Amino acid sequence: MDSHMMINDEFNSNFLNPVNCGTCDNSTDCRGDFNLDAVHSNDCYAQYDCPCEMAERHNFGGSYAAGSRIPRGAARPRQGPSPRNNYSFQPVFHERTNMEDDALLSDNLWKLARKTGTLNMTNKGMSRVPERIYDINEPDEDSKKANLVQLSISEEDAWWNQVPLENLDLSSNALSHISPKIENLLTLTVLQLHDNALVALPPEIGKLEKLVRLNLGHNKLSELPIELFSLPELRHLNISHNEFIELNPDISNLHMLEFLDAGNNNINSLPGGIGFLVRLTALLLANNHIKELPPDIVYMRSLQKLDLMKNDLIALPDDMGLLRKLQCLYVQHNDIKELPDFEGNEALNELHASNNFIERVPKDLCANLPHLKILDLRDNKITQLPDEVCLLRNLNRLDVSNNSISVLPVTLASLAHLISLQVDGNPIKTIRRDILQCGTARILKTLQDRAQAKGREDGGAEDVACSSRSAASSQQQQQLPPNMTDNYQQPGCAQPPFRHCHCQCQCQHFMHNHHQHHQEQQQPHCGLYYPPFNGPPKYMPEDYEQEQQQQFGHPNHYAANQQMPYQDTYFNGHYMPGCASMTPAHQAAYNQFNRCVVQPRWVYKLRHTRTLAVNLENLTDVPTHVFELASAEKVHVVDFARNQLIAFPPGLQRMSNLVTELVLAHNVIASVPIFISQFTRITFLNLSNNVIKDLPPEFGLLNTLRELNIANNRFEFLPKGLYELQGLEILVASDNHIKTLNVAGLEGLPRLNTLDLRNNDIEYVPPILGNLTNITHLELVGNPFRQPRHQILMKGTDAIMSYLRDRIPT
Repeated sequence: MDSHMMINDEFNSNFLNPVNCGTCDNSTDCRGDFNLDAVHSNDCYAQYDCPCEMAERHNFGGSYAAGSRIPRGAARPRQGPSPRNNYSFQPVFHERTNMEDDALLSDNLWKLARKTGTLNMTNKGMSRVPERIYDINEPDEDSKKANLVQLSISEEDAWWNQVPLENLDLSSNALSHISPKIENLLTLTVLQLHDNALVALPPEIGKLEKLVRLNLGHNKLSELPIELFSLPELRHLNISHNEFIELNPDISNLHMLEFLDAGNNNINSLPGGIGFLVRLTALLLANNHIKELPPDIVYMRSLQKLDLMKNDLIALPDDMGLLRKLQCLYVQHNDIKELPDFEGNEALNELHASNNFIERVPKDLCANLPHLKILDLRDNKITQLPDEVCLLRNLNRLDVSNNSISVLPVTLASLAHLISLQVDGNPIKTIRRDILQCGTARILKTLQDRAQAKGREDGGAEDVACSSRSAASSQQQQQLPPNMTDNYQQPGCAQPPFRHCHCQCQCQHFMHNHHQHHQEQQQPHCGLYYPPFNGPPKYMPEDYEQEQQQQFGHPNHYAANQQMPYQDTYFNGHYMPGCASMTPAHQAAYNQFNRCVVQPRWVYKLRHTRTLAVNLENLTDVPTHVFELASAEKVHVVDFARNQLIAFPPGLQRMSNLVTELVLAHNVIASVPIFISQFTRITFLNLSNNVIKDLPPEFGLLNTLRELNIANNRFEFLPKGLYELQGLEILVASDNHIKTLNVAGLEGLPRLNTLDLRNNDIEYVPPILGNLTNITHLELVGNPFRQPRHQILMKGTDAIMSYLRDRIPT
């Protein structure tokens, strides 16, 4: 009974009587916080006490909390009406007042902005720009009132040390308009207004004559003020993710514009005159409703990236070749039925044309895109790939998934750089399904074996290179001059017992009597010279006999010296030392190289593509005279991938002032020579899949190098010279044995944006790596470290860098 009496007394004192809560309000009954007028039968506070006291009593222990419970079976007390108190909560989400917005610009931010010229007000929840910002370039009241002595004491805050505001970031807020006072910020060069709710811009924005970068993405804009198109220095304009239906024709007045992003709008057409944006390097128009391109778009001679994916395009202009600097073209998810031949687009690196209605791949396209690396044609209506696909010698990725292709051409096996071949979703019946499922390497090996078998059946071809070149001969025959006929066939291939020349006669004389034959037939000189050994023909100058007469005293030096099988030769008008003066090793290399190269076509290709490429030929060395010829033809791309080179060819040094791209991947090179530092123009270097352990210290002198690939080698650390490459943007060092990360060294690479360190032996990732904000693509999968976890690595670079920054000790 005593216990029940105690409970009832406590119940009467704590639940029936009003309780004043010191935490909430000394004069407020906590029961009044609940709206008794709205819900009379559900007065939670009256039944179960004030939340403040409940939390307080819970802290005393379970026994005390249990003592305040209503006994089971006890009668529920009758509740009478109680007066409502005037207590209300402040809602978390509410409309910002002007005073609250002004308070966001603290004195510390104000002083920092006046010192650095940069003000960051992003993600503050502002609905209005603080008025104080528009006067930030003016001396404040304290500076005006202070005398010289006072200003000298705090000189860093004095007006003469103030930096004009140049960078203003107001992104990710709730701004619906910008005040006309924006005209006061005449020194602005960067204005970030993306991710707001802007519906219009004031005309006064046209007075910001120094503005270089303007980001208006992710707003509700449908038009821009005409005054904006008079900005003389504007180079970067982003109006993506808005509500534009068309672009103002006056946009062509932005003569300095280099970047324009108008994607994710409702644009139906592009205005005439847009071709006057001759400095534009990137035009992004994805996710619109554009049906055709204006004719003058091809006048954008500086355009490098054109993004037109997810539009309503039916066709591309036939004269796309006028965009000679175009590198990346995105036209996937359109209604395109036919691709142009892209004649003139030799710089094109990426062509993405998936999800269209393309039925065939033009043969001319393959011949006109020698530098194409990515070709994406999946989800189309393609029925076959042409044999000329082998002319895309730099192709890295070919995706023809989900088409109607039934046969893969064997010439695909000659693509030395092809690392990804996607053919899923095609009715291929000539290759077993289990082989197709094994991936690119197995498919290419199967095609190579079939090419060799076919060659043996047709006359004894020994390798797939012969097959691929013969398959493409008809295409390249059209490109050769009239006096360079495609009559030569590689040794080992079936060939007739005589040679043909352009005069359509069957010349059965010995090769060194070829010119005598022309004289007998009274026909003009065809320009082809056949040396006295059974090698490929050389392209000989018209004044050959005069030079021979002056140098050797005989108009036909080779005919007079038939007993010397390897004599000096003329290559395209350039004198080349003959094999008679070579060492046995050089002579073997000379013979091997001559057996592998169809030289008339090869010499012609040097001149017109500025590319020296010999792949899949098992070369162990390259004769010096080859590089002399390439140097004379101003070749700037050298590619000897997929051979058996054990070192850099010594003759390569002769091209040190010309080469911009050097590919020696898939060889057995063990070291890099010191003369690599003499390549003063090189921008791309691929040394992957070799056995290199280190780079010379002089490697750091390659200031022009932008992309370096040293994957699949034997590096245990990143070489020191690598950290001196100030212009390096892409570093691929995957599949090595790298154990540690030198973050201090990586900090010395200010332009590095891609770092690939997959499949190494890295056991620890320093958290300070997260401070390298210039890195936008980081690959770390396949290393033995425990942190970051694999789940974080799969989320991408941003997640990895954020994770690392959060673990930097403070």
